[in-house]
This record gives sequence, structure tokens and C-alpha cells, in this order.
Amino acid sequence: MLNLNELFEVIKIDVKNSKTIEELDQIRIKYLGKKGILTSYAKNLKNFSIEEKKKYSIITSKKKQEIISEINIKKQKLILSILEQRIKEETIDISLPGRRIERGCFHPITHTINHIKNFFVKLGFQSINSPEIEDEYHNFNALNISQNHPARDSHDTFWFDNNRLLRTQTSSMQIRIMKKEKPPMRFIFPGKVYRNDYDITHTPMFHQIEGLIVDKNINFSNLKWIIYNFLYDFFGKEVSIKFRPSYFPFTVLSAEVDIFNDSGKPLEILGCGMVHPNVLKNVNIDSSIYSACAFGIGIERITMLRYGISDLRSFFENDIRFLNQFKYN
Repeated sequence: MLNLNELFEVIKIDVKNSKTIEELDQIRIKYLGKKGILTSYAKNLKNFSIEEKKKYSIITSKKKQEIISEINIKKQKLILSILEQRIKEETIDISLPGRRIERGCFHPITHTINHIKNFFVKLGFQSINSPEIEDEYHNFNALNISQNHPARDSHDTFWFDNNRLLRTQTSSMQIRIMKKEKPPMRFIFPGKVYRNDYDITHTPMFHQIEGLIVDKNINFSNLKWIIYNFLYDFFGKEVSIKFRPSYFPFTVLSAEVDIFNDSGKPLEILGCGMVHPNVLKNVNIDSSIYSACAFGIGIERITMLRYGISDLRSFFENDIRFLNQFKYN
């Protein structure tokens, strides 16, 4: 019994003198582990008489709980000490200037796309995304573009093989939607398009928004009303607008729309027209009952005109000084 009391005192002293959590764990294993000293002592009680075994078992169990409690208390003190030391080492000097978090912003192209979407949604249009990899039928054939048209050549179009290509216009989605939906319909199709060209006014990838209306009694006056109101909304009521005749394989009547800059020079901004009867026939819409109009807007071009940007390549250079100018637009 004397040796047992001395052992408990030794354990308490070891626990008290421990400096780290790791050292405390070693003490716990040394005395209370499966092969620990106190555990071995408890196993030896089988050699004692029943009365001694009962007496020492109670004492051993009680002392063991005391030691476990001492170890837990010591562990909490060590954890608190570590935390206090860490807080002391990581103290923040509140007099130091803070790290400023720069406010991000939308790209000017995104600003323009969102503006256009918001305008046409108010007129009942739905915005639909479409595939950028197209086949020859949807990109050319169904749009009444002839086999010898120069747009089909490799110097103008990125071909993967004899059938697949990077779409040259979002008009291809007009075919897909007219095959899928039934009139009346109003849709816009924003997205990226690709053409094999690159200079100060052209890039191999750029953005378009195509618009389509299919309904009974749709005519060119409806189309003009939409275009006028869109341009007044985008550029302001003071903008001068001119429609002039043009040619597109997929529309008839066809027109291009110009606005005039400060010096009175016309600037082309979009193309539009009445959807060609052949295109309606390709999607099984009866042109004697329904008519359709369509328009295509080059996003980069009207963005450059709205914000006075002179070089198209600025949109793709990721110059933070350029992009920061559009934080509050």
C-alpha cells in the first residue's frame, strides 16, 4: 500500500511538471496505458486475497480517476497557454493600413449583352443559348446560303471537317428553334461566333445577338419599330438612324442600319430583314400563313460606339486599367 501511495504521488508530480501536451500524453501512456505501470499493478491483484483485492481495487480505481482528472486539467491549462502564446505572437497592429479589396466589375461586352437582353425581355422575347460547334446544314444550307458562297471558304470559316465548323453566326439557332417550336415565337440568341479574320476592327471570335419573330401579319414596319426603339434605348433619343437596302441570303427584304457620328459619317451597326420564304420552308413553316423578321447585332461594334473605344482588341487584352473604366456603367 505504501508503494502504491508513493506511485500516485510520483504520477501527480510528473503531471504537474509536464510542459507540453505531447509530454503529458507520454505520462498517461506510461502509467495508464495497456502496458502501463498502474495497469500492471491492477493485474497483479489476482494474487491477493479476496478482502485485499476488494480493498485495493477500490483504492486503485479512485486514484486512477483522480489521475485522469489531473491529466485533463493539466491538458486544458497547456492548451490555454498555447492559445495565449499564439494570440500574443499574432497580435494585429490596428494602426497599420488595411488591405484594400478591389471591387470587380463586368466586362463591357457583358454590360452590353445584359442591356440588350433586358430591353428585349420587356418586349416578350426569350433569350436562348445555342451550340458554338455547328454543322453545315444549320449554319449554311438551311439559311439559304448557296454552295458557292464565299462565307463557306476556309479563309472565312473555321472548319473541323467536311461537315462540322465553328459557327459563323448565331442565325443557325433560328433554324433549330423554328424546327422545335410552333409560331408565334419571339427569341433572341446571344453568343460567340467565329470567323477567320483579325485586325483593328475584326477578331477571330466576337459576339452577336440574333433576334427572331414569327407570327401572322409580321411586316417590315414591325421590324423597323423594334430597331428604332432599341437604338433609342441604347444610344439615346438624339441618335440619327438610317435604313438602307442590302442583301442577305436568308432575308428578303433586307436592310442594314447605320447611325451617324458627330461628323455626320454613317456607321453600320446591324443587319435585318424579313425571313426568306425558303428558310421558312426548310423548317416546315407555311409562309402563306406566317411571316417572320430577324435582325443581327454585332456586340463589339455597338459597344465601341457607345463607349468611344477605338481598337476592338482592347476587349481581349485583359488590361485592368481599361476594364476599371466600366465599374459604374
